Amino acid sequence: MAGALDGKVALVSGAGKNIGRTIALTLARDGAAVVVNGRADRALVDGVVGEIQAAGGKAMGYVADVTDPRGVGQMIEAAVGTLGGLDIVVSNAGLRRQTPFLDMSFAEWREILSVALDGAFVLAKAAAPQLIRRGGGAMVALSGISTHVGTPNRCHVSASKAGLEGLMRALAVELAPHRITCNCVAPGAIDTVRGASAGAMPGTLADRNIPLQRKGTVDEIAAVVRLLAGPEGSYITGQTIHVNGGAFLT
Repeated sequence: MAGALDGKVALVSGAGKNIGRTIALTLARDGAAVVVNGRADRALVDGVVGEIQAAGGKAMGYVADVTDPRGVGQMIEAAVGTLGGLDIVVSNAGLRRQTPFLDMSFAEWREILSVALDGAFVLAKAAAPQLIRRGGGAMVALSGISTHVGTPNRCHVSASKAGLEGLMRALAVELAPHRITCNCVAPGAIDTVRGASAGAMPGTLADRNIPLQRKGTVDEIAAVVRLLAGPEGSYITGQTIHVNGGAFLT
């Protein structure tokens, strides 16, 4: 594994499966040492680490809840101590639920926002000083199409992703003097293994309603993250890059 990310260290949250796993593998393929983060499932985390190492790459696993500032701080310290620094942060961790607004409890609302939005804040806050010490870097957060098309039964998911995009735009300006870029990638309908709590994919995202008439792949999302994290994306900041086959047109 050698490429444009040689010498870089990346941290990917929610990297045990699906999009997060593929992002971790893609960054490692191009030379980055990768911190593979998951919230609880050590076996999934270790599996991704093993895939990277089997291909000749460098990786470490770390189980931590991104909503816990202490745990995230310890994860960053471990990454710096083991891998030497931090250059790329990918906030991919998130939860999805299907609950009508009138049936939604405040506890569920807070649960969803705490991971995607609070978690991205906690991770960025802990990581930014390390990126500054390295002379710059990249932060990429995974948003989604739901916040742009008004998907029913997901107002908490939509709100968390809208807040995430706002956070990245603000940080793009505030951290620009430190040569840190901050962007979002907003996937549309992607062919992944959906957890039971996520429910069925909304009918509006069925293949027949997507101009390209197919779902995207995890590799197509990871490729855009890789672009934003690497030297080719160094003049892109404060943006939300939509990858949805034309299902939402900006």
